[in-house]
Formats: sequence, structure tokens, C-alpha cells
Amino acid sequence: MPAPASFSAEAFNQVPESENRIHGDEIARAYGFRGGLVPGVSVSACLLHPAAVAWGRDWLERGHAHVVVSSPLYDGERFRVEVVRASDADYEARLVVDARETLCATAEVTLPAAAPAPPVRRGDPMLARDAERPIAARDVMQHLRATGLRALRARWSETAEITRYLRDANSMAPVFRETGLANPAFVLGLSNWVLGRNVRMDAWLHLETHSQHFRAIEPDTELLVEAAIADLFEKKGHEFVDVDVAVFGARDDAAYASVRLRAIYRLRAPG
Repeated sequence: MPAPASFSAEAFNQVPESENRIHGDEIARAYGFRGGLVPGVSVSACLLHPAAVAWGRDWLERGHAHVVVSSPLYDGERFRVEVVRASDADYEARLVVDARETLCATAEVTLPAAAPAPPVRRGDPMLARDAERPIAARDVMQHLRATGLRALRARWSETAEITRYLRDANSMAPVFRETGLANPAFVLGLSNWVLGRNVRMDAWLHLETHSQHFRAIEPDTELLVEAAIADLFEKKGHEFVDVDVAVFGARDDAAYASVRLRAIYRLRAPG
């Protein structure tokens, strides 16, 4: 089995009109950024690209990753993913912007001999279509931590909100190009979307994920996403949340993936 290798590409902001307005220029600049941010899930997927190239479907059936996004990446910037240590079953990588020499994100990735025991579906109540959402604030989040989040219905297809992590879909790993399997930008995106469908957040940041694959997600697969708030804390005026997420098949309730997401759900006021 080949070892994961470094690569370079052009950053791609797929969702400049997203409800999360940190991906749009106007609001991002109000918070002190140069422009709309490339989604954290896309940054993360770029760091996982070497795993998908080297290990293919095996990675999507038992791979584990810890990714930390520490600095913004902007649409159109050239970046490189540097694999700084690698074997046939794990690697460490960093994503660096060429022009600025800025370290944007890091990853620790492993391909265990077998996946751990998968999560079991709880049967959480489902989110209603167009359900009213409270504005994310500490008291609201504490209430939802106690009472639980509603589960999200989702579907992996070519019409999903995020279907690729590189501007040129033909540059993605062969396991995605040739089979149509769901890529990590979509899988990690599910952790964002289940939170964002439970509470309203105008501008927020995806910072860190621990993710575990159990099965590859085939085209046109119906999914159920359950989530629970694990922790809430404040740091430097930002409000943080940790969310435990599990992705199941709608037909058989078997797990596809689990994710521990850390995000800033409420940014410190601009200025």
C-alpha cells in the first residue's frame, strides 16, 4: 500500500452565499478577515486527500483523522499540503499557503487494521422542515445540551451543498472521481449542518474535528444525522461548542461515520 504524498492546489470557496455569512466577503471583512473564508470542511478534506489517494476505499471504511484549522484560507490562494511524516498506515500533514507562508491547518491521520465499535442510533426526534430555530446564545445552547438536538435527514448526491473540496473535480482523489463516493468535505459538513439546522448562527467558524469512518457512502444514499452538545465554553470573547455527531443509513440504521466537532458558534463582536 503506498504512503500518502504531498500535493498542491488552488483553494476553493464553494459556498460564498451560504447562510453562514463568514463565507461571504462583507461579513468576513467586518470581522477582520480579508474576505470570505474557504469552509473549514474543505480545508480539512484537502488534508485528508493524501489518505484518499493512497488508501482509497479502505480509508472510507475505517480511517480516522484529527484536523485542526488554525488560520483562514481564501478563495483562489495557492496552497500546499505537506506530508511531514508518513507510513503505510498513518501520517501527519500541514496545509500552508504559498504566498503568505502561513500555516492554516494540521492533521493526524491513521488507517487502523479495523474500525472501532460504531455508534448506535438513539432514535432522536427529527427536525421538521423549515422548523423555527432559536438564535445561538449560551442559555439556548445550555438548554439544548440538556434536552438534546434534533436529528437531520440528509442525502449524498451530486446536488448536495458541498460535493467537492477542490475547484477542479477531476483533481480529487480517484476513489471519489471514479465511484461517486462521498468525500470528507461532505461527511464533515454534516456535523456543521446538523448544528446549523438546530440553531441560527449568522457567522461561525468550524475549527477542529476528530472523525472516524465506518462505511463508504454510496451515491444517492439517504442518511440520518444525530448530534449532542458535549461541551460549551468561552475564550477571548468567543463562544465555543463541542458537538458529538453520528451519521447513519436511513434504511438500516448502521453507522457510516462519527465526528467530534469544535466550533465557535458566536464570534466576539467586531472591533
